[in-house]
Amino acid sequence: MDTNILLLFVISIVALGGFFITKTKGFGRYATSSFLLLLVVIFSAFFFAIGKIDVQIMVNIFFAVIGFAGGLVVKKDNAQNSAKKIENTSG
Repeated sequence: MDTNILLLFVISIVALGGFFITKTKGFGRYATSSFLLLLVVIFSAFFFAIGKIDVQIMVNIFFAVIGFAGGLVVKKDNAQNSAKKIENTSG
């Protein structure tokens, strides 16, 4: 049990470090949402590892995170396409 929590801690630190290393300059809406999703996954994994939440709740959390992340990707793509259309019509 202790090695699992230690391994989870190391993976969490690597994930947070990777987020901040690969993040572009600034902290906009998408970076904030991605950071919060990462924190939700990390904290729920810790609670699951120490036995405070059960498997069904963990599955629900992962489905919610996947759904929210999918919405972020679609919303970002739509915003970029709209900006390109406006740029093409004005120029």
